[in-house]
Amino acid sequence: MRARLRSEEGFGLIELLMAIVMLNIGILAIVAAFNSGALALQRASQTSTAATLAEKQMELYRGLRYNAIGLTLTTSTDATYQGDTACVGGSGSCGNVAATSPGCPNASFPDACTPSRTVTGPDDVSYRVDTYITNVTPPDGRPVKRVTVVVRKASATKVLARLVSSFDESTGV
Repeated sequence: MRARLRSEEGFGLIELLMAIVMLNIGILAIVAAFNSGALALQRASQTSTAATLAEKQMELYRGLRYNAIGLTLTTSTDATYQGDTACVGGSGSCGNVAATSPGCPNASFPDACTPSRTVTGPDDVSYRVDTYITNVTPPDGRPVKRVTVVVRKASATKVLARLVSSFDESTGV
């Protein structure tokens, strides 16, 4: 009997089934990790592209004089635009400031005056770029224009990037 217990004549059926089940669990865990990694990379790519588009839009305003910073107020906006936290008015104008000089649209910067537009990113995904410009007077009493750029996927309301910058009259008249 002892000789039979000590003999190793191969795996039994139960041991073989257990090995296959454990191998399958390991393989499925690796596949799930690859899948979640791919989704994380896709989200990171979209967030990075949205941040780049927001920075590009903000650069348009950094190239303008103080009086030229503003939006075309006659352009209609939708509920997504008006529902953003940067929209303080809640009406169609949303409390936005119109440019006083040279006026919108500016031939040199045509996209600087548009409150909302759709842009195709380098990843061939459509993004929505919303711009809000409001007058703000901080505690020191010197008025500034606060420019907020919000980027979303064109088909969604989730914000991917938000960039806020303030401009004062030192940027020129």
